[in-house]
Order: sequence, then C-alpha cells, then structure tokens
Amino acid sequence: MKETHSKSILPEFRDREVRMVQDHRGDYASEWAALPSIAEKIGRRTETLRRWVRKVERAASGDRSAESERIKALERKKRELLQANEILRKASACFAQAELDRRFKP
Repeated sequence: MKETHSKSILPEFRDREVRMVQDHRGDYASEWAALPSIAEKIGRRTETLRRWVRKVERAASGDRSAESERIKALERKKRELLQANEILRKASACFAQAELDRRFKP
C-alpha cells in the first residue's frame, strides 16, 4: 500500500476520510478497531488517519473553548450592565425624592 505524502493530500479528501472514521466509529468495538480497518479500505496508513482525526478533534475543542470564553465575557458584561442599571435606578429614585421634597417646602 503506497501512500503519498500527507501534505500533498487535498483537504477535501482528508476531511472526507476523517468524517468516514467519525461516522463509522459505532460500527466497531472501538476507535482503535475502526482506524486500521478504515485506513486499509482507503489506502491510508493507520497512524496518518489517526493524526488527522486527532487534529480535527483538537480544533473542535478549541472552537468550544473559544465559545466558552465568549460566553464568559458576555455574562461578565451582563453583570456590569445590571449593576449599572441598579445604580441608575437608585439615583433616579433619590433625585425624584429630592424633587418632591423641594416642591413641598415653603
């Protein structure tokens, strides 16, 4: 089984082969059983296919952590806005009371 250098593989083929592993993991007892079987069928080395799958999984994990950071930032901003609204509400009530007191004093 001859394999070309992995850098010369088109990304579309690499993505398709990784999806093939992801889609058919359930057909095997484990991912370790799926990788060599699928690699043999597509003419790819098992280790090459395993590295591609891990790279995609790490990238997906990075996407989730970036999304998590974004959510944390939005929650922090929400807390700040709620605090600012509370301060403004109290200040408004204070000014309204002061205005009422001023109107009724002779």
